[in-house]
Amino acid sequence: MSRVVQDGVTFVELREEHLDDVMAIELEAYPEPWTAGLFRDEIRNGCSFFYVLLKDSEVVGYGGFWLVLDEAHITSVTVRDGYRGRGLGKRLVAFLLRLAGELGARTATLEVRASNIRAQGLYLGLGFSVVGVRAGYYPKSGEDAIVMLKELGGSRGEGEPQDGERSFPCEEM
Repeated sequence: MSRVVQDGVTFVELREEHLDDVMAIELEAYPEPWTAGLFRDEIRNGCSFFYVLLKDSEVVGYGGFWLVLDEAHITSVTVRDGYRGRGLGKRLVAFLLRLAGELGARTATLEVRASNIRAQGLYLGLGFSVVGVRAGYYPKSGEDAIVMLKELGGSRGEGEPQDGERSFPCEEM
């Protein structure tokens, strides 16, 4: 699934051509930003499902997850500052959760800064629950991360791989 259009926004798989826009958003949004190299790793990583959110052809957000066995671990969800508060983050997370479920994920997990109350509210509103704390998770600040989980109800039953095929890209890591 490389391109999906939904209600005036488009989700497109992250590509090298998006990195300048993604890095501009990353640097504005985070005190401990990812590097361009980390985003390049996401493009190459067979476990990673990473998308940019386009509004009128402009990159206004991005997010992704790693699919490992039956868990989707959401690694990033970010919306450009001028577009926050418009429901785009919710639409981005809902898209990622739907995709993860279609790929067979039964659960989704993520970490969010303890100080990021707005994001925690978004995730709680989408059915995530708090399952733990990672003390000192963010290295520069030493800030804690709140660990959240959502049951997706995906199943590995129907369409199960045959004769040694893999149904999940990372189950033999």
